Amino acid sequence: MKAKSQIRGRGAQENTHNKFMQHVYETRDDFLEFCRLEGEEADNNKTQYLPIFPKTIVNKVTSPDVGMAYSMNPYQGCEHGCVYCYARNTHEYWGYSAGLDFERKVLIKKDAPKLLEEKLKSKRWQAVPIGMSGNTDCYQPAEQIYKITRACLEVFLKYRHPVGIITKNALILRDLDILKELAKHQLVTVYISVTTLSEKTRRILEPRTTTIKKRLETIRILSENKIPVNAMLAPIIPGINSHEIMNLAKAVSNNGALSFGFTVVRLNGAIGHIFTDWIRKALPDRADKVLHQIQDCHGGTLNDSRFGVRSKGEGKIAQQIHDLVALAKVKYFKGKERPKLNTALHQEYKEGQWRLF
Repeated sequence: MKAKSQIRGRGAQENTHNKFMQHVYETRDDFLEFCRLEGEEADNNKTQYLPIFPKTIVNKVTSPDVGMAYSMNPYQGCEHGCVYCYARNTHEYWGYSAGLDFERKVLIKKDAPKLLEEKLKSKRWQAVPIGMSGNTDCYQPAEQIYKITRACLEVFLKYRHPVGIITKNALILRDLDILKELAKHQLVTVYISVTTLSEKTRRILEPRTTTIKKRLETIRILSENKIPVNAMLAPIIPGINSHEIMNLAKAVSNNGALSFGFTVVRLNGAIGHIFTDWIRKALPDRADKVLHQIQDCHGGTLNDSRFGVRSKGEGKIAQQIHDLVALAKVKYFKGKERPKLNTALHQEYKEGQWRLF
């Protein structure tokens, strides 16, 4: 049963302290959020879209266990409100909280397409897949307004450069025309995040995301249009969605996913407090059980920062998760393969452009 103090339509239930700020100033928003989708009550703060002007947009990924060499994020902060999101901590670098600020203050990089083009035109740049949404979802609600992701995909297509996309929003289908063109040249792969098959769980865990039905439909439509699509069953949270692994794998495979990835939840930085506060309000009857099982996966704590181990977990519960994942891959993904992205076309394009001079 939900506690009365829970803020509906948001993941985080408070603004946590920003470790980089010596002083804290509290402000009050005087706007009402028009958000009554799915019959949920609106909260009393409106999402703010704040333009920022970075000098670069493509970031080198130094973490050896992430699976991508470069990433780019048209938006910082994310209105989806996934309570477990590892990216929340990055909002502190901008002077905001990893809690409600992360969901309510979304930073907009309008110059992203121009910055991306400058990068891809550089003589020194050698094509390597760039991941969109390495930090926050490039198809979050702000994309409906600003269309920055679509403009970036047009740049990738123009320069024949490979791109990977991770999203949990069906808005990606709006750009089916560009994605089909990219796929013709083996320049795109898509990962759709599916964390549960239960709408009840989704509503409290990821309050402003696309429904599960629409996500599975998105996988199917992308697959039918010959766009390589995979699934991210992440994070796996013991006591919340760990029992769904086999059913999740079957559902995404049946809809056309070529593979799936997963992580064991870790609650790094401020997220440990945010998640603990949330689960005691949203799922008070099983809060202690879930928190203890997460701790069991990380040597008695909610977080493990060791590369190679942090997202896999250790111990009996983590091993059970890995065993189910291995079984699911054998049972539902046997014979399926992910095509490799084409990195040669970009260099050919640049050489062709220089020959014009």
